[in-house]
Amino acid sequence: MARSDPHLTAAETKGLRAARELEGHVKWLESFTPAALGVLAVASGIYTYLGVSSLLEDTGAMSFFAAVAYSVAVSVGIFVFWSYMMRLLPAMRTASGLVGLVLSTIIGSFAIIAMSSWLNAAALAGSAAVEQHLENTVRDYQGGLERAHEIALSGQALGREVERARQTFEALADQERSGDLSGAAGEGAVFRVLTQKTEELSNLEQQIAAQSPLITAAFEEGNRILGRMRELTVAPGPVDQRSVLFAEESVRLAGVIASLNQYSVATLVTRAAQDLPASVVLPELDGRNSDVRAAQSSTIASVLSALDQRSQTLKRAADEVLALEPPAETVYNPISSADAVIRYAGNFVPSWAGAIAIDLLPAILVFVLAITQAAIRSGRDGISVEETLTLSDLKAALNAMRDVETTMAAADADLDRRSDPGRSAPLAHSSDKAAE
Repeated sequence: MARSDPHLTAAETKGLRAARELEGHVKWLESFTPAALGVLAVASGIYTYLGVSSLLEDTGAMSFFAAVAYSVAVSVGIFVFWSYMMRLLPAMRTASGLVGLVLSTIIGSFAIIAMSSWLNAAALAGSAAVEQHLENTVRDYQGGLERAHEIALSGQALGREVERARQTFEALADQERSGDLSGAAGEGAVFRVLTQKTEELSNLEQQIAAQSPLITAAFEEGNRILGRMRELTVAPGPVDQRSVLFAEESVRLAGVIASLNQYSVATLVTRAAQDLPASVVLPELDGRNSDVRAAQSSTIASVLSALDQRSQTLKRAADEVLALEPPAETVYNPISSADAVIRYAGNFVPSWAGAIAIDLLPAILVFVLAITQAAIRSGRDGISVEETLTLSDLKAALNAMRDVETTMAAADADLDRRSDPGRSAPLAHSSDKAAE
């Protein structure tokens, strides 16, 4: 629709000037934007190469070329993708086209993160992430060692229960010897039953006591191994080599924890408690008369009842130890730097932010350029081409018109000469005479 007023309003003039100013800035920025985009793409490719190299186990020529090929493909892909977006998205005028390109930008950004950013993060923080994995593994092993030691000590506490039971039967045996228990002094049938159980409990007590130095030695050895593992976690040098030594120490520590689990005497006490009343060998009653034998029989029955009660007490105490939650099984699994940086991503947010930013920074430039182009179009809307011409544009147009006219005049003259060759000869002859 043609404008009825040939003059620009103040607002239109201001918008046109702003559009021309933005166009000048855009032209200047476009002069080095491809180079800057290329630098970002190459930098991302370099870090991608470092990340890929950490994933490849082989260090031969094929692995080298494979890593180089992947990093070059990433650099080219990033450069081409963002070049497309910088050219097409700001120039898009329709809403459907703009939405489609924005969605393409988002999908492409996720693809770049998937193929490059996590490898960049592995290059930036891969070693630190592996060290974090080693530290967490040490913490798990320490928890397992302490838990196994705690359970073993709880088993050793059963020795006090066994000791009290032994002392009880020893006291009863002394009473029987003096005649205060069954009424018949000496070492008769009742005394032999009590002595038998006292010896069994004494043997069990000695077995429990024998485990104590083994538990102490195993716990000290486990702590020494943990100390070496902690040193490997923070030691200088390549983390891959330290991981190998760390794995060897973890195997030794796992063996120590297994030994501590075996040193627990709870199972032994449970079996002994079950055998305590069941393994009584009843002697023949040796009383001098029927009254004494009846007293011995009654006392033996009381002793068996006491044995049963002590057995239940020991079994309950041992069952409480057995019911304790065993240490969680800890196994050290070696991990690559790329996998470690993903597993412990929350601990390396700055590295992840830098790795993603180097790939997705051009997205900011794309949207800035799109906003600028929209502002330029807004400043030129409703203004005809003639009204947007500057003095320099007018001079260039006039020079172009003169060039066109000169070219057309020369073409017409050449056409006339070709169509009437005779006219050119007299003209040439008169020219020669005039020269004379």
